[in-house]
Amino acid sequence: MDTIELQRIALIENDNWWYRERRAILSRELLRFSVPGDAVDIGAGAGGNSRELLGHGWRATAIDLSPAAVALARAHGVEAYEGDARYLPLPPCRYDLALAMDVLEHIEDDGRAAAEITRVLRPGGTALVSVPCDMALWSAHDVSLGRVRRYTRRALVELIEGAGLLLDRVWSRGVLLRPFLHHLRHRTAHCEDLAPLHPFINETLRLSAAVERHLPTRSWPGTYLFARARRPG
Repeated sequence: MDTIELQRIALIENDNWWYRERRAILSRELLRFSVPGDAVDIGAGAGGNSRELLGHGWRATAIDLSPAAVALARAHGVEAYEGDARYLPLPPCRYDLALAMDVLEHIEDDGRAAAEITRVLRPGGTALVSVPCDMALWSAHDVSLGRVRRYTRRALVELIEGAGLLLDRVWSRGVLLRPFLHHLRHRTAHCEDLAPLHPFINETLRLSAAVERHLPTRSWPGTYLFARARRPG
């Protein structure tokens, strides 16, 4: 992702429905921990998720391949370092929590990146992963964002378990929005997600995501998959 796109994300991520929903999911997952610990945010971008960690009392380290992303994260008060997700510049067995949210789909050798998540986690440490799902939804949107794949549920499970992690749970998000986003992204030849949305549309999408939290749709086809796993300890 280039510098202009990172700057766009930094401008919209506080209000954009998707970035808010992703932070809300992270916030709920953090409630599973009795006390905050050490966390690494892999592929942190401008550092939105890292700031969420800090807000919950965690000691957060952000890693991103882009020097521009590292600079943006540091400008927002995040401890950030340049690094490749396949070769993290971090010691082994160091972190209680590793985030890889919207990251693995950008990496050809995603197995190597998943193995690095396992390596840097302490025994018993938790990994939280999110990826776009279903190649039937592939469009110019994915190309614009530099993705190399979308995942099936089985492919994500195999990736996580192949890295030596014990899977706790996999669930879908974007079930209610799937028909709308499928139509939107297949009628345009460019990516619209990095542009500010009209407030009414943004709020409608946010409310749809909020409603979905209370529906039994987590095993249904959506637009995203989330997974929680742990390193054996």
